Amino acid sequence: MELIQLPDATLVQHYIKGNEQALEILIKKHQAKIFGFIFSKLDDVELTNDIFQDTFIKVINTLKSGKYNEEGKFISWVMRIAHNLIMDHYRREKRTVIHNDTEQTPFFSFLKDDSDTIEELLIQNQITEDLQHLILELPQDQQEVIRMRLYQDLSFKEIAEATDVSINTALGRMRYAIINLRRMLDKKQISLSL
Repeated sequence: MELIQLPDATLVQHYIKGNEQALEILIKKHQAKIFGFIFSKLDDVELTNDIFQDTFIKVINTLKSGKYNEEGKFISWVMRIAHNLIMDHYRREKRTVIHNDTEQTPFFSFLKDDSDTIEELLIQNQITEDLQHLILELPQDQQEVIRMRLYQDLSFKEIAEATDVSINTALGRMRYAIINLRRMLDKKQISLSL
């Protein structure tokens, strides 16, 4: 059987035993998903390339040191490493990205109407801005699930894999995020309708 047809766990074992080609296959196999995940968080190609490379440097070091634990899927483990490196980047930068990409955000799609007047557009922009600021007030784990689900359109299964939690935990975080957003909207008397 050719290496490319082998499951990830077998390819990892081949790499640990010294077959460098096995790692190349793993990287090629998952490159688009991992790169896309990182880019969706950073929206910066250069930074995405840096984090992508750092992710695989960490993967290589962990595999070569014998510290790799085979619990769970290889791709989930790599996504978790990428996620942690992204969080480290934001901690270093001490900033949070506010996504202004409302055109592609299904969560805000109810706000768009081609027949709007200038006044209505201004109100819609204010509502969108208010909601984005409220999202930043959520706990980090809830912000993360909101972004992954609404901005990146990931399934709860993908969110669970990327954040290394169960699907129920990811669903729970989303539920609490929505509850908290509703509470903040009520408290600040913000209406999401015109």
